[in-house]
Amino acid sequence: MLRLTKKADYGLMALKFIAEHEDAVSLSAKDIAEAYHIPPQLLAKILQKLTREGLLRSHAGMNGGYTLSRRATDITAFEVIRAIDGPLFITSCVTDSGSCDLTSSCTIKEPLARVNDSISDVLKNIRISDLVDSSHNPAAQQLVSIRTSRA
Repeated sequence: MLRLTKKADYGLMALKFIAEHEDAVSLSAKDIAEAYHIPPQLLAKILQKLTREGLLRSHAGMNGGYTLSRRATDITAFEVIRAIDGPLFITSCVTDSGSCDLTSSCTIKEPLARVNDSISDVLKNIRISDLVDSSHNPAAQQLVSIRTSRA
């Protein structure tokens, strides 16, 4: 089963929360952690990573906290997941560093690569704004459809 890590879940939740409160000057890690019952220290590390990756801006000082670095419509779920977990690969044979030892005899590499690409494409089409508006956006409620064909 393909699964996001808790860190990726928390990152997406945090960006959604910040997008929902776009009127706020900035939101603290504590504000977000309390809203979703996320361990504050873990969330702080995730937010720092998202800031280093350019998805958030960090503001120091008394009213410090975090804001989105771009509009919620311009940040994808794929970017958030990749920033936190690194590249998305559903199998160990499809990696950034090349191929496995069985490449010459593998019969499933290409189909699995297409599945990996399809999942990546779906995540690239989900915007943080879609997560905010999911209750009003029927397309966001039905983000993935799997089609099967019988030969």
